[in-house]
Amino acid sequence: MGNFVDIASADGFKVPAWVAQPEGKARGAVVVLQEIFGVNSHIRAVADRLAARGYLAVAPATFARVQPGVELGYSEQDMQDGIALKSRVEALPGAGVLPDIQAAIDHAAQAGGGKVGIVGFCWGGLLTWRAACELQGLSAAVCYYGGGMTTTEESARTPKAPVLAHFGDRDHFIALDSVQAFGRAHPEVEVHVYDADHGFNCDQRGSYDEPSATLARERTLAFFAKHVG
Repeated sequence: MGNFVDIASADGFKVPAWVAQPEGKARGAVVVLQEIFGVNSHIRAVADRLAARGYLAVAPATFARVQPGVELGYSEQDMQDGIALKSRVEALPGAGVLPDIQAAIDHAAQAGGGKVGIVGFCWGGLLTWRAACELQGLSAAVCYYGGGMTTTEESARTPKAPVLAHFGDRDHFIALDSVQAFGRAHPEVEVHVYDADHGFNCDQRGSYDEPSATLARERTLAFFAKHVG
């Protein structure tokens, strides 16, 4: 359903992005932000499913500035490689990868012809939170188990768009008490906690939890239907 295209960031850097087109006129657009495993088959499948629901979906390769063509699996070595790549991106000067996400939002708005939402997973969930607080042109944001977004530093940000956040109560990367503190700090954010582990939405991981993934997906689609179209 989709294919890779190059999107120009503000400084002229070409960001590869998986773009999935819906049949007929798009009801809006959704930017999909990867985990630490690149725009792999899971992220492409998320984009394709959104396109099947009528949205133009754009999944930018947020590792591209440090290493192009990243597509990892979920082994321990893949995990370590992904963590190292994430650290390199987080160390980029200035706004880091946010201008590339802004370019994806702008492309989505133009190509989709309507409002734009954003959804991200793990590191992409953190970037989604930052995008909702710092970038322009978003009508809704959905964070799945955003690693780091419940820290005091990140919680101090203020979102410019409605935000929905999904967390697992057995997530060993994100402490439940930090999720609860985040919820208290941001009563405007719709926070849901599931009986699940980190990565519960990904059906390629051992932590996949189908009931939680299904419920979170239903809530996400309803959120986008309300705020994006």
